[in-house]
Amino acid sequence: MNRPGRWWAHATALLAALAMTGAVSAEPPAVLDFTPDERARILRHGPWPPPPALDAGNALAGRPEAIALGQRLFFDARLSADGRLACASCHRPAQGFADGLPRGVGRSVLARNTPALWNAVHERWLGWDGAADSLWSQHLQPLRAASEMAASAAQVRARLAGDGDLACRWQQVFAGKVDADDAERVLVGTAKAIAAFVGTLVSARTPFDEFRDALARGDTIAAARYPLPAQRGLRLFIGTGQCSTCHVGPRFSHGEFGDIGVPFFVRPGVVDPGRHGGIAALRASAFNLLSRWSDDPAGEAALKTRHVQAEQRNFGEFKVPGLRNVALTAPYMHNGSLPTLDAVVRHYDQMDPDRVHADGEQILRPLRLNEGQRADLVAFLGTLSDPGAGTWRPAALAPCARPKAGPGKP
Repeated sequence: MNRPGRWWAHATALLAALAMTGAVSAEPPAVLDFTPDERARILRHGPWPPPPALDAGNALAGRPEAIALGQRLFFDARLSADGRLACASCHRPAQGFADGLPRGVGRSVLARNTPALWNAVHERWLGWDGAADSLWSQHLQPLRAASEMAASAAQVRARLAGDGDLACRWQQVFAGKVDADDAERVLVGTAKAIAAFVGTLVSARTPFDEFRDALARGDTIAAARYPLPAQRGLRLFIGTGQCSTCHVGPRFSHGEFGDIGVPFFVRPGVVDPGRHGGIAALRASAFNLLSRWSDDPAGEAALKTRHVQAEQRNFGEFKVPGLRNVALTAPYMHNGSLPTLDAVVRHYDQMDPDRVHADGEQILRPLRLNEGQRADLVAFLGTLSDPGAGTWRPAALAPCARPKAGPGKP
C-alpha cells in the first residue's frame, strides 16, 4: 500500500476544498522582488517614531503641567468670543484631528481645508501656506482671527481667571495668578500651552512601518504579512508614480511647498496666493520666531524665518502634507476639492501638466494608471494609518493642586 501517495492525495483534496471555501488564500503571502534601489527608497520612509521634537520658541514644550493645561484649553469653547468654538471643534480626534469638511468653518473668503494635527510638531512650517513657523504662533492665528474664534486678550484672561481649575493650572505653569498678568502675555501663554499639548500628538506605528522594518532586517516572514496590493502600490509610490519625490521621509513629506495643478482661484476676482502670501504674512507677524514673544529668538530654529524670501514661483504653491493617518482626513487638497483617496490618485493619474507652473525640470506628469494600479496605490496609502488614531481619547487629568505658598507668602 502506498501510504505516502494516499496521504498526498488526501492532502491535495483537502487543500482544494479549503481553497473553494476561501479558507486558503488564492494569493499566498509573499514579498515582491524589490530591487536594491527600491529597498533603499522604501527605507528612507522610516524609522518611526522619529526622535522627539519640541515646539520651537516655546519654553512650555514638553512640560507635563503645561501639556495638561493645554489639553484643557484645546477642548474649551469658552476661549472663543461667542463661547461656541474650541480648537477641537475643527480638529476632531476621531477624524485625524481634522474636521471632514472641504473648507474649515469660518467667514474668511480664503478658508482652506482644515489641516490634521498628528505629528505637527515635526513640521518645519505650519498651515497650508506656511504663514507660521511654530506650533504656538500657528495657534494664535485661529484664536485671534475674526473669521474663527475671534478671541481678545482681555476676554481670554477673564475666562481663565473665572475658572478655578484653569486658574490653578495657570499658576502651576506660570507661577503667578492669571488675572494679575498682562492680557496679551496671557493670550500668548494660552497658545503656547495649547501647542505644548498638540506637540504630544505623535502617531503610533503602522502596517507600513512593520513591513519597512522587516525589510531592513531581512525578515521575509514578517514582511510577507504586508498585503501584496499594498506592496504593489508602494512600488508605484516610490517608482513610476514619483510620489516619493515630495512625499518622502518618515512623515512622508519633504516639508516644503508645490503647485500640483489644483486651482487656486477661489471665485471670480479672488485668488489664493498660497505660499507667496504665507511668506509675506510670516515676515510681517508680530509672533514669529524672531519676535519678542519667542522664547528663543536667536536660536537655530529662527534662522529659517530670518532667511525665507518669497519668489514669484511660490504663488499658488501649497504645503506638501505628511501622509501618516491620511485615510482619516478626507477630503483632500488645500481647498478640500477631492473627496477620497481614490479621487486624489485619479487627480495625479489624469492631471493636466499645463496647469502646473514650475521652475526647471517639471516633476509632475499624468500617471496613466490602470484600474488595478489605482486600487493598489490606494491600498498602500491605507496602510499609513496608526490603527489606534481614530479612537484616541484625551488623558484623564487629576484635579489641579495649587502650588504651596512659600514662607511668609499668603
